[in-house]
Amino acid sequence: MAHAVEKHPVTGIPANPEKATLEGKNKYVAFWFFLGGETVLFASLFGTYVGLLNSGAPEELRSYNIFEMELVFIMTMLLLTSSLTSVLAMMNMKANNPGRMKLWLIVTLLLGAGFLGAEIYEFIHYYHIGHTFTSSAFGSAFYTLVGFHGAHVTFGLLWITTLLIRNWNRPIDVYNAPKFYVSSLYWHFIDVVWVFIFSIVYLLGMVNKKGKTSNERISQAVRA
Repeated sequence: MAHAVEKHPVTGIPANPEKATLEGKNKYVAFWFFLGGETVLFASLFGTYVGLLNSGAPEELRSYNIFEMELVFIMTMLLLTSSLTSVLAMMNMKANNPGRMKLWLIVTLLLGAGFLGAEIYEFIHYYHIGHTFTSSAFGSAFYTLVGFHGAHVTFGLLWITTLLIRNWNRPIDVYNAPKFYVSSLYWHFIDVVWVFIFSIVYLLGMVNKKGKTSNERISQAVRA
């Protein structure tokens, strides 16, 4: 016998509309499996980056001489704030307030677009000073990792925009709530990955001045 779906006493929709149906639950579980695969992929890219940090790059193009932490800090604040606005959007979704949900999602999109614009500016700046994908092993590892994350941000922006367009005039229900919720989980994943990028790519790159690259340590060991 099927169990009755618990509904919010005020809004009349299920208390957790994103998981109120079997389809919604399946999307939720399947998405965590997807994020598990994404985590392994990013972990591989992080490991490659750490191994190739500053490898093959001349002194003037090493991380501690080219990274602009002021810009990176602004990018971090934009993306972390967008995670907060995404949470507010989901809170309003559960409260059956589609107007405020859409408002906070639009703010999320604007913050994400600001982050992406700053990252593009950063890449253009590095290109003009000679730090490119083919300039060194360090350049290849940097652009692969950070650029791959930027591609995920772009996909997230397109995903949320598409959901807003398709459901702009529809009420919140058990059909579209799981879609909005899963897109929010994806956005949080992007934010978490950026925290690791900020720590491992930029902060580690700035404190690596007195260290040696992996290739330099290997060469020194061979000569010894």
